[in-house]
Amino acid sequence: MIKSPDEVEMMAASGRLLASVFAHVDALPLPGMTTLAINDAVEAFIVDRLQARPASKGQYGYGFVLNSSINAVVCHGVPSADETLTSGDIVNLDVTLEKDGWITDSSKTYLIGDVSAAARRLVRTTHEAMWKGIRAVRPGARLGDVGHAIERHAKQNGFTVVRDYCGHGIGREMHEAPQVLHFGKPGTGLRLQEGMTFTIEPMLNQGRAGTRTLDDGWTVVTEDGKLSAQAEHTVAVTKTGVRVLTLRDEERGR
Repeated sequence: MIKSPDEVEMMAASGRLLASVFAHVDALPLPGMTTLAINDAVEAFIVDRLQARPASKGQYGYGFVLNSSINAVVCHGVPSADETLTSGDIVNLDVTLEKDGWITDSSKTYLIGDVSAAARRLVRTTHEAMWKGIRAVRPGARLGDVGHAIERHAKQNGFTVVRDYCGHGIGREMHEAPQVLHFGKPGTGLRLQEGMTFTIEPMLNQGRAGTRTLDDGWTVVTEDGKLSAQAEHTVAVTKTGVRVLTLRDEERGR
Protein backbone atom coordinates (compact mmCIF):
# COMPACT_ATOMS: atom_id res chain seq x y z
CA MET A 1 0.00 0.00 0.00
CA ILE A 2 2.43 2.65 -1.26
CA LYS A 3 1.32 6.28 -0.86
CA SER A 4 2.34 9.10 -3.17
CA PRO A 5 4.06 12.17 -1.72
CA ASP A 6 0.77 14.08 -1.91
CA GLU A 7 -1.04 11.29 -0.09
CA VAL A 8 1.59 11.23 2.65
CA GLU A 9 1.06 14.98 3.07
CA MET A 10 -2.67 14.37 3.48
CA MET A 11 -1.90 11.81 6.15
CA ALA A 12 0.48 14.25 7.81
CA ALA A 13 -2.35 16.80 8.02
CA SER A 14 -4.51 14.18 9.74
CA GLY A 15 -1.60 13.32 12.02
CA ARG A 16 -1.12 16.93 13.11
CA LEU A 17 -4.77 17.10 14.11
CA LEU A 18 -4.41 13.86 16.05
CA ALA A 19 -1.36 15.23 17.87
CA SER A 20 -3.49 18.20 18.89
CA VAL A 21 -6.03 15.81 20.41
CA PHE A 22 -3.39 14.60 22.85
CA ALA A 23 -2.43 18.20 23.66
CA HIS A 24 -6.10 18.73 24.52
CA VAL A 25 -6.12 15.62 26.74
CA ASP A 26 -2.91 16.82 28.43
CA ALA A 27 -4.85 19.83 29.70
CA LEU A 28 -7.76 17.83 31.13
CA PRO A 29 -7.98 17.18 34.91
CA LEU A 30 -7.56 13.44 34.42
CA PRO A 31 -7.47 12.38 38.11
CA GLY A 32 -11.11 11.94 39.11
CA MET A 33 -12.44 11.82 35.55
CA THR A 34 -14.27 8.79 34.26
CA THR A 35 -12.96 7.20 31.09
CA LEU A 36 -16.35 7.91 29.47
CA ALA A 37 -15.98 11.62 30.28
CA ILE A 38 -12.55 11.59 28.62
CA ASN A 39 -14.05 9.82 25.60
CA ASP A 40 -16.80 12.44 25.32
CA ALA A 41 -14.34 15.33 25.65
CA VAL A 42 -12.17 13.87 22.90
CA GLU A 43 -15.17 13.29 20.64
CA ALA A 44 -16.32 16.89 21.04
CA PHE A 45 -12.82 18.19 20.31
CA ILE A 46 -12.40 16.07 17.16
CA VAL A 47 -15.86 16.77 15.75
CA ASP A 48 -16.53 20.36 16.82
CA ARG A 49 -13.06 21.91 17.00
CA LEU A 50 -11.14 19.96 14.37
CA GLN A 51 -14.02 19.26 11.95
CA ALA A 52 -12.71 15.71 11.64
CA ARG A 53 -14.06 12.20 12.20
CA PRO A 54 -13.19 9.92 15.15
CA ALA A 55 -12.36 6.89 13.05
CA SER A 56 -12.72 4.26 15.78
CA LYS A 57 -16.38 5.02 16.43
CA GLY A 58 -18.46 2.48 14.50
CA GLN A 59 -15.41 0.50 13.34
CA TYR A 60 -16.12 -3.22 13.83
CA GLY A 61 -19.21 -2.18 15.81
CA TYR A 62 -17.20 -0.29 18.44
CA GLY A 63 -19.24 2.49 20.06
CA PHE A 64 -16.56 4.91 21.29
CA VAL A 65 -13.90 7.27 19.94
CA LEU A 66 -11.00 5.91 21.98
CA ASN A 67 -9.69 2.93 23.92
CA SER A 68 -8.90 3.56 27.59
CA SER A 69 -6.63 0.84 28.98
CA ILE A 70 -5.88 1.14 32.69
CA ASN A 71 -3.11 -0.66 34.62
CA ALA A 72 -3.35 -4.39 33.75
CA VAL A 73 -5.42 -3.68 30.61
CA VAL A 74 -3.14 -4.27 27.64
CA CYS A 75 -5.34 -2.72 24.94
CA HIS A 76 -8.91 -2.13 23.74
CA GLY A 77 -10.22 -0.95 27.09
CA VAL A 78 -13.80 0.33 26.76
CA PRO A 79 -14.69 3.76 28.22
CA SER A 80 -17.16 3.59 31.10
CA ALA A 81 -19.05 5.96 33.39
CA ASP A 82 -18.19 3.56 36.22
CA GLU A 83 -14.41 3.72 35.67
CA THR A 84 -12.73 6.68 37.39
CA LEU A 85 -9.02 7.45 37.12
CA THR A 86 -7.34 7.66 40.51
CA SER A 87 -3.86 8.58 41.71
CA GLY A 88 -1.41 5.80 41.00
CA ASP A 89 -3.08 4.61 37.79
CA ILE A 90 -1.50 4.42 34.37
CA VAL A 91 -3.87 4.65 31.42
CA ASN A 92 -3.26 4.31 27.70
CA LEU A 93 -5.53 6.41 25.52
CA ASP A 94 -5.62 5.19 21.91
CA VAL A 95 -7.26 7.48 19.34
CA THR A 96 -7.76 7.31 15.58
CA LEU A 97 -8.75 10.28 13.44
CA GLU A 98 -9.84 10.68 9.83
CA LYS A 99 -9.56 13.93 7.89
CA ASP A 100 -10.39 14.25 4.20
CA GLY A 101 -10.40 10.47 3.82
CA TRP A 102 -7.04 9.79 5.49
CA ILE A 103 -6.68 8.05 8.86
CA THR A 104 -3.92 8.24 11.46
CA ASP A 105 -3.61 6.36 14.75
CA SER A 106 -1.70 7.15 17.94
CA SER A 107 -1.71 6.40 21.66
CA LYS A 108 -0.11 7.73 24.81
CA THR A 109 0.12 6.24 28.29
CA TYR A 110 -0.66 8.81 30.98
CA LEU A 111 0.60 8.79 34.56
CA ILE A 112 -2.23 9.69 36.93
CA GLY A 113 -1.18 11.47 40.11
CA ASP A 114 1.41 9.77 42.30
CA VAL A 115 2.55 6.78 40.24
CA SER A 116 5.02 4.19 41.54
CA ALA A 117 8.60 4.22 40.30
CA ALA A 118 8.10 0.75 38.81
CA ALA A 119 5.08 1.88 36.79
CA ARG A 120 6.90 5.00 35.63
CA ARG A 121 9.82 2.89 34.43
CA LEU A 122 7.46 0.62 32.48
CA VAL A 123 5.82 3.59 30.76
CA ARG A 124 9.16 5.25 30.01
CA THR A 125 10.67 2.05 28.61
CA THR A 126 7.62 1.42 26.41
CA HIS A 127 7.92 4.88 24.90
CA GLU A 128 11.65 4.36 24.38
CA ALA A 129 11.02 0.96 22.75
CA MET A 130 8.58 2.51 20.29
CA TRP A 131 11.24 5.06 19.35
CA LYS A 132 13.85 2.30 18.94
CA GLY A 133 11.49 0.74 16.41
CA ILE A 134 10.83 4.05 14.67
CA ARG A 135 14.56 4.73 14.28
CA ALA A 136 14.98 1.36 12.53
CA VAL A 137 12.64 2.47 9.72
CA ARG A 138 14.30 3.41 6.43
CA PRO A 139 14.11 2.29 2.79
CA GLY A 140 15.72 -1.12 2.41
CA ALA A 141 15.34 -2.05 6.08
CA ARG A 142 13.06 -4.93 6.99
CA LEU A 143 10.18 -5.22 9.41
CA GLY A 144 12.20 -7.73 11.40
CA ASP A 145 14.70 -4.95 12.11
CA VAL A 146 11.91 -2.84 13.62
CA GLY A 147 10.58 -5.65 15.78
CA HIS A 148 14.04 -6.67 16.93
CA ALA A 149 14.91 -3.13 18.04
CA ILE A 150 11.74 -2.96 20.13
CA GLU A 151 12.07 -6.38 21.72
CA ARG A 152 15.77 -5.95 22.51
CA HIS A 153 15.09 -2.72 24.42
CA ALA A 154 12.22 -4.31 26.32
CA LYS A 155 14.26 -7.35 27.32
CA GLN A 156 17.25 -5.25 28.35
CA ASN A 157 14.96 -3.51 30.82
CA GLY A 158 13.29 -6.65 32.14
CA PHE A 159 9.96 -6.36 30.33
CA THR A 160 8.14 -8.63 27.89
CA VAL A 161 6.60 -7.71 24.53
CA VAL A 162 2.98 -8.66 23.90
CA ARG A 163 2.90 -10.88 20.83
CA ASP A 164 -0.86 -11.21 20.41
CA TYR A 165 -1.29 -7.72 18.90
CA CYS A 166 0.73 -5.73 16.39
CA GLY A 167 1.02 -2.57 14.37
CA HIS A 168 -0.53 -2.27 10.93
CA GLY A 169 -0.56 -0.45 7.67
CA ILE A 170 -2.89 2.54 7.59
CA GLY A 171 -4.19 5.13 5.14
CA ARG A 172 -7.60 5.20 3.52
CA GLU A 173 -8.47 2.31 5.84
CA MET A 174 -7.66 2.00 9.53
CA HIS A 175 -6.12 -1.44 9.05
CA GLU A 176 -4.13 -2.15 5.90
CA ALA A 177 -1.17 -4.39 5.07
CA PRO A 178 1.39 -5.04 6.42
CA GLN A 179 1.26 -6.37 9.96
CA VAL A 180 4.05 -4.80 12.02
CA LEU A 181 5.28 -7.18 14.73
CA HIS A 182 7.04 -5.80 17.79
CA PHE A 183 9.53 -8.65 17.88
CA GLY A 184 11.63 -10.25 15.18
CA LYS A 185 14.99 -11.12 13.73
CA PRO A 186 17.19 -8.55 11.95
CA GLY A 187 17.25 -8.90 8.19
CA THR A 188 13.94 -10.74 8.00
CA GLY A 189 10.44 -9.75 6.99
CA LEU A 190 9.03 -7.31 4.45
CA ARG A 191 11.50 -4.88 2.92
CA LEU A 192 10.50 -1.26 3.54
CA GLN A 193 9.93 1.15 0.66
CA GLU A 194 9.38 4.88 0.42
CA GLY A 195 5.67 5.67 0.70
CA MET A 196 4.74 2.89 3.11
CA THR A 197 2.67 4.11 6.05
CA PHE A 198 2.04 2.06 9.17
CA THR A 199 1.75 2.16 12.94
CA ILE A 200 4.36 1.11 15.47
CA GLU A 201 2.56 0.43 18.76
CA PRO A 202 4.38 -1.87 21.19
CA MET A 203 2.70 -3.12 24.35
CA LEU A 204 5.13 -4.03 27.15
CA ASN A 205 4.22 -6.04 30.25
CA GLN A 206 5.81 -6.06 33.69
CA GLY A 207 5.31 -9.79 33.91
CA ARG A 208 4.61 -12.50 31.35
CA ALA A 209 3.61 -11.63 27.80
CA GLY A 210 0.38 -13.64 27.88
CA THR A 211 -2.99 -11.92 27.52
CA ARG A 212 -6.68 -12.81 27.74
CA THR A 213 -9.84 -11.08 26.55
CA LEU A 214 -12.64 -10.27 28.97
CA ASP A 215 -16.27 -11.22 28.45
CA ASP A 216 -17.09 -7.86 26.82
CA GLY A 217 -15.20 -9.13 23.77
CA TRP A 218 -12.95 -6.05 23.66
CA THR A 219 -10.90 -5.55 26.81
CA VAL A 220 -7.54 -7.37 26.76
CA VAL A 221 -5.72 -7.84 30.08
CA THR A 222 -2.46 -9.40 31.22
CA GLU A 223 -2.84 -13.02 32.24
CA ASP A 224 -0.89 -12.49 35.46
CA GLY A 225 -2.57 -9.22 36.48
CA LYS A 226 0.62 -7.17 36.25
CA LEU A 227 0.87 -3.77 34.59
CA SER A 228 0.99 -3.15 30.85
CA ALA A 229 1.81 0.02 28.89
CA GLN A 230 1.61 1.01 25.23
CA ALA A 231 2.95 3.74 22.96
CA GLU A 232 1.97 4.33 19.34
CA HIS A 233 2.69 6.54 16.35
CA THR A 234 1.81 6.47 12.67
CA VAL A 235 4.93 6.72 10.49
CA ALA A 236 5.82 7.03 6.82
CA VAL A 237 8.93 5.65 5.12
CA THR A 238 10.75 8.51 3.38
CA LYS A 239 13.56 8.56 0.81
CA THR A 240 16.16 8.74 3.55
CA GLY A 241 14.46 7.40 6.68
CA VAL A 242 11.23 7.91 8.55
CA ARG A 243 8.68 10.63 9.22
CA VAL A 244 6.49 10.44 12.32
CA LEU A 245 3.11 11.70 11.13
CA THR A 246 1.55 11.94 14.61
CA LEU A 247 4.51 13.53 16.39
CA ARG A 248 3.56 15.51 19.50
CA ASP A 249 5.20 18.78 20.53
CA GLU A 250 6.88 17.28 23.61
CA GLU A 251 8.64 14.75 21.37
CA ARG A 252 10.17 17.16 18.90
CA GLY A 253 13.93 16.90 18.70
CA ARG A 254 14.02 13.19 19.53
